[in-house]
Amino acid sequence: MKPSNSVQCQRVILLNHLKEFGRINTVDARQKLDIMHPAARIQELREGGNNIVTHRRHVNDHKKVAEYVLLPS
Repeated sequence: MKPSNSVQCQRVILLNHLKEFGRINTVDARQKLDIMHPAARIQELREGGNNIVTHRRHVNDHKKVAEYVLLPS
């Protein structure tokens, strides 16, 4: 049985990653965390009171991607 990938689980996984590493970009969120719509999860985390900023960055062969950074509350 495949582990749950519900919206709630995705938020927890994403927030835990941000707390541990401080940042993640869209490509890594999709490839490493299996979160296909990271922007939506980030918005939900912001609405939940987390201070997350977005920067535009060049990553590998991708043009520009969003990089999300968790700031201290």
